[in-house]
Amino acid sequence: MAKILLVEDDLRLATLVQNFLIQHGFIVEQQSQGDAVAEHCRQFQPDLIVLDLMLPGLDGFGVCRQIRPWYKGPVLMLTAKQSDIDQVLGLELGADDYVVKPVEPRVLVARINALLRRSQTNLKAEQQELQFGCLLLKQRAREAWYQSERIELTSYEFDLLWMLARHAGQTVKREAIHQQIIGREYDGLDRTVDVRISHLRRKLGDNAETPFRIKTVWGKGYLFVADAWQ
Repeated sequence: MAKILLVEDDLRLATLVQNFLIQHGFIVEQQSQGDAVAEHCRQFQPDLIVLDLMLPGLDGFGVCRQIRPWYKGPVLMLTAKQSDIDQVLGLELGADDYVVKPVEPRVLVARINALLRRSQTNLKAEQQELQFGCLLLKQRAREAWYQSERIELTSYEFDLLWMLARHAGQTVKREAIHQQIIGREYDGLDRTVDVRISHLRRKLGDNAETPFRIKTVWGKGYLFVADAWQ
């Protein structure tokens, strides 16, 4: 049974949609405040988000900007506006599809099912192992091996390493790490990620003074170097 987070501030409409979706086999929770979506999403872990555009606290565009660095499920945006610019902007900010209100309930269910099918296909195809020279990462087992020896990592350290390795050759922003791994916004002062990176470097045999495997990109984030694991 797929879990859906329904974000809609019209409580009457939200209740009608929720009941209809429940009748079609979904587990549904409601949220009416845009600025509460991120936390609700982290707690509920929905398979899909139905997101209204006009919300108190933070509009749908702002919600997409906030959650997209770490939420990987599909987002179906609801908008009462016919303007193409709204629809295009929503897609550019991370929405997977949109429907214009008032929407026929059966159409909404059809769109949701289509997005969930595509999401499951992508999930199955997602790489379960990453290899860089002598470094092997196994996502299912949550293990890291270097030169055939297992590296003892905490759950947090593995998640951090996997995130960096999946974006090998790209700078991963500190803000994205905070949101996806730590589960809170980066306030510009928190040094938690820096400390964890330091621990990770030590376990991976990186140079603390001049790191060459996980580099610091000053003012931006961290860079996993793909060819540094021979």
